[in-house]
Amino acid sequence: MLDTEFLAYENQDEEAVAIAEESSSGVEMTTDHPGGGVASKSTDSFTYLNSAAALSVKTIRINSAILAAQSPFFYKLFSNGMRESESEKQLVTVQIYASEEAAFIKLLQFMYSNTLSTITATAMLDVLMAADKFEVASCMRHCSRLLLNLPMTCESASLFLNLPSSVSITDAVQPLLDAAKQFLAAHFKDITKFQVEVLNLPIAGFEAVLCNDDLQVASEDVVYDFVLKWARTHYPNLEERREILGSRLCHLIRFPYMTCSKLRKVLTCNDFDPELASKNVLGALFFKAEAPHRQRLLVAEEGNASCSSFVERAYKFRPIKVVNFELPFQHCIVYLDLKRQECNNLFPAGRIYSQAFHLGGQVFHLSAHCNMDQQNSFHWFGMFLSMQEKGLETFTVDFDFAALTTLSEDYLSRYKGSHTFTRGKGDGFRNLVGIPWTTFIAEGSVYFINGILRVRAVLTVRQ
Repeated sequence: MLDTEFLAYENQDEEAVAIAEESSSGVEMTTDHPGGGVASKSTDSFTYLNSAAALSVKTIRINSAILAAQSPFFYKLFSNGMRESESEKQLVTVQIYASEEAAFIKLLQFMYSNTLSTITATAMLDVLMAADKFEVASCMRHCSRLLLNLPMTCESASLFLNLPSSVSITDAVQPLLDAAKQFLAAHFKDITKFQVEVLNLPIAGFEAVLCNDDLQVASEDVVYDFVLKWARTHYPNLEERREILGSRLCHLIRFPYMTCSKLRKVLTCNDFDPELASKNVLGALFFKAEAPHRQRLLVAEEGNASCSSFVERAYKFRPIKVVNFELPFQHCIVYLDLKRQECNNLFPAGRIYSQAFHLGGQVFHLSAHCNMDQQNSFHWFGMFLSMQEKGLETFTVDFDFAALTTLSEDYLSRYKGSHTFTRGKGDGFRNLVGIPWTTFIAEGSVYFINGILRVRAVLTVRQ
């Protein structure tokens, strides 16, 4: 048998907590090492027994009324233990682990004084868990406030989020958990810069990072790949990996904003349960096919969710809708929506890129720019089409850029052209809307409908 420790506390009217090496009367609490322990009853005593062979006894005299007033656990304990005659001594036993002893003593001291002496964050977490175990809500709130006042680090945030579930669902510690999630989300906002650190996060911390709407990634495809990499690192067993992806991580991937080419790979990915993969891909495709006002309704319906699969992140490459045609000739229609704030951020010389798309076997992307005119007098809003460096040396495309306005029910063509693209090169128009930047971006601009600029590109492969 492993060494067993027993803590005993005397039930007498004492004004303070005292610790004495004696075998006296009170209420007994036992502490034991993992693997077992024996709690014994004698007459009216709180006893701490140490060593399996020759057990030493520690007695702490306590005021049962003080403990019972602050803890439903102790109230029930003392109520059950005091049913016999007042003149008859009685021992009540509670068992704890030896590792909990220091935190338990701190908890008792708090119940008398409503304060905690200066201790480390780790020790305070131990007291917090002891307070949860013995149902001392006031101590849980106190510990939570003290921990909130300490400087947050990645290590401490991970510790907070890894608290046992019984603690983490308690209202008293919710502000602490929220602060830990916000810290990790802000610290790892750009996961591509902290790949090793994020991959080493425990699951609770990893979830906090993925829930961030402002996560800076090229596209949701990157998030999907990163989730798979994390799951394969922490759960090498396929069945365990499938279970954790389905129960904890899958809903954090925003499938509606993944590219169609990546969605096809989801269907054949062995890491996901096939039924779950099909469900998420179909849901993503239906969302992509919805009209913009229906998409906004779906986002609003999930407004209270802690992590909505329909909310668009701050992608470095903006999501697009692409409709491809093979007959009577190869062409595609690309729809790009930009928020007013995204356009504001382009001033004075910025640019923003769309996700990549395919046309005629080549890879292209659109880009929106804030440009100066030739005389450096005005800024303009421009739109360009570029071909990636991979592929053919040259490729000729006819293109038609159009924008939706509040004055029309359909897209108005703003610029038509034809260009023979070479690898990594682009072409477009520096002044797509024909008005200066200040007029284009102003409140009341006809080019922003409900705060969204809607641009369309019709691209045709030159035969």
